[in-house]
Amino acid sequence: MSESKPAVLSLSAADLEAWLIANGAPTYRRRQLSGWIARGAASFEEMHDIPKPLRTALDRQFRLTSLRTVATTQADRGLTSKTLYELDGGHSVEAVVMRYADRSTLCISSQAGCPIGCPFCATGKFPFGRNLKAHEIVEQAMDAVRLLAGESRRLTHVVFMGMGEPMANYQAVVESVRHLAGTDLLGISPRRIVVSTSGLIPRIEQLGGEQLPVTLAISLHAARDELRDVLVPINRKYPLEKLITASQGYAEKTGRRVSYEWVLLAGVNDTERDAKELGRLLRRKLAHVNLIPFNPVEDTPYRAPDRAAIRHFKELVESQGLNVTVRDTRGRDADAACGQLHERVMRERTVAQAARVQGA
Repeated sequence: MSESKPAVLSLSAADLEAWLIANGAPTYRRRQLSGWIARGAASFEEMHDIPKPLRTALDRQFRLTSLRTVATTQADRGLTSKTLYELDGGHSVEAVVMRYADRSTLCISSQAGCPIGCPFCATGKFPFGRNLKAHEIVEQAMDAVRLLAGESRRLTHVVFMGMGEPMANYQAVVESVRHLAGTDLLGISPRRIVVSTSGLIPRIEQLGGEQLPVTLAISLHAARDELRDVLVPINRKYPLEKLITASQGYAEKTGRRVSYEWVLLAGVNDTERDAKELGRLLRRKLAHVNLIPFNPVEDTPYRAPDRAAIRHFKELVESQGLNVTVRDTRGRDADAACGQLHERVMRERTVAQAARVQGA
């Protein structure tokens, strides 16, 4: 795939229309092109109601996507699939498609790597690469659309919970959300889009003014600064009291309940003390607590609680007057935790390279 050709989704609507005019085509062809991409077209040649000469010109000038598939894994009897993509420049990111009876959800990446450095996260174990461009984020969704179209399914929900800290790539994330929600492409309601953050307060406040009623998810994981400083190091800059104030400010502006994410780590944040602290922190707030059983990550000291401990902690949190769910754990046999597929592929490449050097 030639990196010299721009990806067609990297062009603004105005720039693409200008290109069409320069190539003797009416501007309404842009809407036809977008429609084909939204339906999962895998090539310009498939777009049969666009004249052949224009399809040829598009193929000569542009790439349909800048992403190159490196590896894929399947789990949950085919209901969960993870794809590792290589970006222009060599960095790689993951995206996960999760199929349910009533919806299909894409977990999307916004950065190659993550600068936050949470010690239980596989993504934080390797060096930060770069921010993704808006079109690279959207292209992950378009690839999911192509995959699901072959199964007579459509993409209904998007969660920015893949690799990276979305709020640290704010402009590209907001632009990509507008594209995903736009009627020219997927038309996914912003209410079906979740944007997560480890707690970048200025960006939370900025998002509240975007008139994009996405669900805000806070990667909380601890309800006292002493512990959260360890689990989510950005807490040292943006401590809990200020974070909750900003998050609830977002809830008041948008009318959207904030989701507080809590990865359950056995013996670390699943105690009665933790439940009571969480209750005090969020009581009478427009909030929902999402408990996430830890997906084991090699070379970390953490482990997941057993089912009984998870159920007990849920009951403890509910007794504090909070709304609680336990996230359906998907893909444990498919390098499910964020960054694990990337880590495995990079490790295999390192081993293969060492073998080639040794054999030379």
